[in-house]
This record gives sequence, structure tokens and C-alpha cells, in this order.
Amino acid sequence: MGKKRAREMTRSSGRSRGGHAAPDLLVVIVGPTAVGKTDVSVEVAARLGGEVVSADSMQVYRHMDIGTAKPSPAERARVPHHLIDVADPGETFNVARFQELAQAAMDDIMARGRFPLLVGGTGLYVKAVVDGFLFPWEGASPELRKELQEEAERLGAPALHARLEEVDPVAARRIHPNDARRIIRALEVYATTGRPISEMWRMGRRGGFRIDRLVMIGLVRNREALYERIDRRCDLMMEQGLVDETRRLLEQGYERALTAGQALGYKEIVEHLQGRCPLDEAVETIKRNTRRYAKRQLTWFRADPRIKWVDLGSLATVSEAATCLIALVRGKLAAMQNVEG
Repeated sequence: MGKKRAREMTRSSGRSRGGHAAPDLLVVIVGPTAVGKTDVSVEVAARLGGEVVSADSMQVYRHMDIGTAKPSPAERARVPHHLIDVADPGETFNVARFQELAQAAMDDIMARGRFPLLVGGTGLYVKAVVDGFLFPWEGASPELRKELQEEAERLGAPALHARLEEVDPVAARRIHPNDARRIIRALEVYATTGRPISEMWRMGRRGGFRIDRLVMIGLVRNREALYERIDRRCDLMMEQGLVDETRRLLEQGYERALTAGQALGYKEIVEHLQGRCPLDEAVETIKRNTRRYAKRQLTWFRADPRIKWVDLGSLATVSEAATCLIALVRGKLAAMQNVEG
């Protein structure tokens, strides 16, 4: 797509860089590690006038650059990236904090008339933003919950379900009349927040994005090609200095963060640095564990029917892949305009 066509898309989408609000559309790009999300998303964002919100549970940490395959300085200069380097390695960073920061970043991006692109491979982080699920402590009232539990024991769950039908018929249709736990939770949320839990499911706790204003794209390659890319990335990380980066982090006192279950790449190098295995064995372990992680990522994302899959192996260049993704975004924008027109 040339510059002229890109400008036409900008005009047709209703955005402008002169202060007009961007359409209420979230573009999500997911896929397994090493599939090529960074290259493609940067190209798409550059053409759309968008900004990337990283959905990677490890790229949030400062000083962990090589092992997390963060976008390069050149890529970050070309397209603004958010939620990278927002926490220290020893700092607690969970999905609730990510959800809050991601929503704030997207609100800011859209207020400036630009597209937010949520890009990454951490499925739970993506789900937290897209579906805005409630965390256990939200809309909670232990006293009310105890009263409802006692009432359910005395009158039966169907009696509470009938009450739920009155205040939230959508939730009542999704929750079985005998599912006392979920009925009580829905009534508790409604009584505490004044909002039906079904509305929170649909819109997300912090605003969220409606299903009709969401385009989710998954990037994939055949297994052999993906595994080759994983192996090449691991070799490149070693060339870039992953061992030295890990050593510096250990010296700064971040051993606990580096040996956590999700610190893929670092925990294996720590084993080597602490004399428990030779370097070549550590590298092979990184490759094996990364392949397993990629498989888990694909299993997670394939369970979401909203994702439209694009096989990068069938596309010759990053530019061609970006054009394919932009066509999907344009199709969603056109459908939105038809509905609203």
C-alpha cells in the first residue's frame, strides 16, 4: 500500500491528526513467540497512524532487553510503543496492573486521534483488556455474599436466579439456575456497583471494547518454520549478549525475578552462570522451552473464535503481510460505518 492509499484510509476511517477522535476500534495482533509480530505490527501501525500497546508480560521490565526481544530503538522511534520498561525486575507486576495501564494508554492514544494496536503473546494480558474480566476483589461485599449464601441454602438457588432475571436477564440466561456461586456473584456485583455483571462482561470493567468494535488478528507459520525462527532468535540473543545481560541483572540483585517460571531465557542462563550446566546445554534448553511456550500460546489463542488467522508463511514480505492486516482493519471499519450509517 502506497502513501496515497494510506492517506485515503485515514480519511475514510474518520480519524485525523488535527484533534478529531479516532474510531472506537481496537486492533489486536497476537501469535506465538518469534512468529513476527513486532515487524508486522510496526509496519501496520506506521501506515495507520497507530501506536503499539505491548501485551508481553516480560517486556514490562526494565533492563531485561535481549531476553525479552523488545522492539529495537529504531522500531520504537518509528512507532510509539507503550507498556515497555514500566517496572523494575524485582517489582510485582500483575494482570490487574497491566489492565489498568493498558486502558489508560489506549484512552490516551485514541484521544489524540490515533489507532491503538494491542500486540503481544501473553494471552491473559490480552484477555484482560479485550474482555475486561472482573477480578475477584471487584464488586465484592463479604457481608452481602454471606447473606445471599444463607438465602440460597434456605430458599434454593433457583429463587435467587429468579431475582437475577429481574435485574440482569442477560446474565440469567448465561448462568444455570442451580449455579448458586455464579448467581450470588452476579447479584453481589449488581448490588455493590449498581451495574449488571453482564454489562461488565460486554464492555469490560474499565470501559473495554464492544465485540463489534474489535478486530483480532492472529499471526501463524507452519511448525517447522516457526521452530527455525525460534532457534535463530535464541542464537541471535546469545550473539547480542544475553549472558552478560543476565550476569548484570544478577549483580543488581534480581535473581528471584530471573529464575521465576515466566523468565524464559534468563532462568536457563542463570543455571549456567551458577555452574549447574554448560552454556551449550543452557542454549538448547532455552530453544526447547521456547518451542513449548509457543505451543501453549497457540493453544490459548486458537480457543478464541474472534481471531482471524493470517499465515505469514504464505506472504513474501513484511510489507505484504501488513497490507493483508490493514485490509482486515479496513473491512471492520467499513462494517462499522454501514451499521452506524
